[in-house]
Amino acid sequence: MSLLPVSTCRWLRPNTLRRRMNAEADTRETDIMLKTTLNWLLLLAVSLLASGCASLSPYAISEAEIERHLQDVVADFDRQQLQSGSPLSLSLSGADITLGPDGRDVAVIDLRGQVALNVLMTKLPVDMALKVEGAPVYDREEKAVYIRRLQLLESSIDSPFFKGDLAPVTDSVMRMVAQMLETMPVYRLDESDMKQRMFGMVPMDIRVAPGRLEFVMAD
Repeated sequence: MSLLPVSTCRWLRPNTLRRRMNAEADTRETDIMLKTTLNWLLLLAVSLLASGCASLSPYAISEAEIERHLQDVVADFDRQQLQSGSPLSLSLSGADITLGPDGRDVAVIDLRGQVALNVLMTKLPVDMALKVEGAPVYDREEKAVYIRRLQLLESSIDSPFFKGDLAPVTDSVMRMVAQMLETMPVYRLDESDMKQRMFGMVPMDIRVAPGRLEFVMAD
């Protein structure tokens, strides 16, 4: 009589294992459904926030906003250059950005300022004006906009301390500007703002429009 419970338990073990496996499979399916539902809710919330619950216009950043960020970028870049011991420093007196000129997906940046060569405790200033063109790119990991694939359109270098061929100086300035724009974003989503934080939570991309950058759902 005492063998019956043991035999019964042995027969029940496969059933118990099957039930456990089915329960785990159901849990996985539920998790997938919850994640899918959450993504759709986030997309809906972002769409409503971006449209202001009234229109379907995408969230956009203006040329003026990017210009303000670019001034901060240059200040941070110059500080990092000096801390690293670089003999070159960069300061801006003006930065004008044109987005989507002639309907093209590019940004044209006019930079005016001064590059200083620090040698023997002396600054040798060089006035510079550069016009460069590049492609705005959104980095989803960094939640930031960079200007990549830069091309020099125009340049003007002037200094009383340098005579003759200024091409090497122009090349040095261009390399500095390219390094700055390639490595430091001209715009970063502000995660203290609820709307921008939610944009950073879903797959987004940017579209260049005349006078602005528009955040759109990634393909």
